[in-house]
Amino acid sequence: MHGHRGVVNPAAQEDPASPIAGMPVLEVWKAKTSIVMKRSMASGYAGVDSPLFYKDNNRMLFGDAKATLDEIFGVLKA
Repeated sequence: MHGHRGVVNPAAQEDPASPIAGMPVLEVWKAKTSIVMKRSMASGYAGVDSPLFYKDNNRMLFGDAKATLDEIFGVLKA
């Protein structure tokens, strides 16, 4: 979901003071495990940091998403 981290930001439901409060979101934080692929920890949509990044069930995979997945798939194919 390159460039669309706001659509998975729990603040839309959990923080009524958030600039994205009430925005429809995918509730990925309810999954057993979620993986966020990012190039950095910079804030995303509307300059809002995502509490998803800090949830115990979330993992961060840093790097360009396409390049990182290409590398992972290459290793898996080998």
